[in-house]
Amino acid sequence: MYKILNKNISHEKLKNLSESELKLLCKEIRHFLIKTVTKTGGHLASNLGIVELSVAIHKVFKTPMDKIVFDVGHQSYTHKLLTGRFEKFHTLRQKDGISGFPRQAESEHDAFIGGHSGISISAALGIAEANRKNGNPRKTIAVAGDGSFTDGAIYEGLNNAGKSNANLLVILNDNAMSISKNTGAIASYLSGLRISKKYHVAKSDVKNFLEKSKTGEAVSDAVSATKRMVKNTVYYKNSNGNIFENLGFKYYGPIDGHNLDELTKALQQCKRINVPCLIHVKTKKGKGYKPAEHNSGAFHGLQRTVLENAKTESFSQVFGREIAALAEKDERILLVSAAMKYATGSNIFNDQFPERFYDCGIAEGHAVSFSSGLASLPEFQRYLPVFAVYSTFLQRGFDRLLHDCAIENQHIVLAIDRAGVVGEDGETHQGIFDVGFLSLIPNFTIFSPSNALELKVCLRKALYEVEGPVAVRYPRGQAEPGDYVGEWRLIEQDSSKLILTYGRMFQNLKLKWANSNYDLLQLIKIKPLPDEVFEVALNYKEIVFYEEGGERGGIGEAFLLELIRKGWQGRYDVKAVTDFIPAADINHQLSEILGERS
Repeated sequence: MYKILNKNISHEKLKNLSESELKLLCKEIRHFLIKTVTKTGGHLASNLGIVELSVAIHKVFKTPMDKIVFDVGHQSYTHKLLTGRFEKFHTLRQKDGISGFPRQAESEHDAFIGGHSGISISAALGIAEANRKNGNPRKTIAVAGDGSFTDGAIYEGLNNAGKSNANLLVILNDNAMSISKNTGAIASYLSGLRISKKYHVAKSDVKNFLEKSKTGEAVSDAVSATKRMVKNTVYYKNSNGNIFENLGFKYYGPIDGHNLDELTKALQQCKRINVPCLIHVKTKKGKGYKPAEHNSGAFHGLQRTVLENAKTESFSQVFGREIAALAEKDERILLVSAAMKYATGSNIFNDQFPERFYDCGIAEGHAVSFSSGLASLPEFQRYLPVFAVYSTFLQRGFDRLLHDCAIENQHIVLAIDRAGVVGEDGETHQGIFDVGFLSLIPNFTIFSPSNALELKVCLRKALYEVEGPVAVRYPRGQAEPGDYVGEWRLIEQDSSKLILTYGRMFQNLKLKWANSNYDLLQLIKIKPLPDEVFEVALNYKEIVFYEEGGERGGIGEAFLLELIRKGWQGRYDVKAVTDFIPAADINHQLSEILGERS
């Protein structure tokens, strides 16, 4: 079907392709990605935007000798196609298939894992320094999207890399987007650099003209002494260089990220320089696929269910509509997001109350502290901040939750989306740790609803009936309407054995064990545990606790500890997650926790 893209594509083949053949290859890769990812699910828009850049990198450099670290790793699909994974690409994000992110365990061409943002420059600097100490002259390349530049960790990496002698190249893939549209001072700063591209075009044209003769070369040498002054005046608006040069990088750009010739020349120039360099590349997210170009947020991460007509709303949609409905009646409610407006359903709130919506960019720690600040005023001035965030990304704000929020008992609400297993996104995105680390922190209350109505009730309770920090955690997927009977419920079958669980696991167990010889108890409020539940549990001789989360530090362990303190001596078992969870569909992952084998 394809003239160039096939299982034999390689570095050597790229180096021998003409300019027209390289352009055709990029066209074929886009067609292949659209055709494949809309079936398998995955990150489409970001990968369409980085096709030419990935091809240019692999034309100029050679992995695995040269190391590429992607930030975030969901933009690595073209890299995977060019490094021997064309034939397996149809298994993307499936059980035993290839990961949606770089994994060293998957390929020697994947230099570092990349599921979360902000890590690339720090990791790449570590690799480059290790190579330097080993006498290895090869280049280390960090590819970071401008969305990652809203993550403070990036600047920790830049600050340390710029003062090093590392053979490091940072490529800023600037598409003016993360998942949602970028906001804040950094986005405005990069916008200013983009606008100034006319300076670079003029400089390049003059340089090319002068270098055509010896006289021109002499003139070029003569004007080089004034280049800094001209650059400061025309490009940096009378500053003393841009932020990257001030941090110690040699800066190139902005460059058209869809122009292979420009990209190749810039990369070849940086290849010859053994000091930290930064190439600023301007790309278009969703390039070549009109629906993704027009709404890259909607095409950021596609699921295999995206084309199905769901009969119910997702938990994210239920949350989005409910928080907007509550906010219509209460002006104190403010909603905070970390570049996840569409993914968390927060766009519904933003459409209705834009002046009360705050997108902090990829800065979850900041979002926690910011929310705590909103909640810290005296009671008559106090707001009700809600931070909507994926479970896997909330991990990045742990210190802020403990120090900035819990110690002073600030009343913020965490709307924790994708709590529990999440399926095909794999190890880096499973929401299996939030219960464990939130349970460690004093003053936190945690609700874990299993259906749409429970989510709505828990959200209201979190806002109006709980003091201090509170989390409402809910899974990825469709939310059945359901009912609400209180903070716990017991389904009795006159048994001496009891199953306890919470969240989505209750719905699964209710279907599978309704006719078993166990009673079934659902927890909705999982911290602090209701006293009445222990009074019930003490009457059973055998208890099995099922948990869609980590076994260590989970509610199952906490429940057992309290039973022992109360003198219970029965048989107890916990069925929970004991390791990182690889990609598979959610039903398979849940079956693994339940002890089933599919």
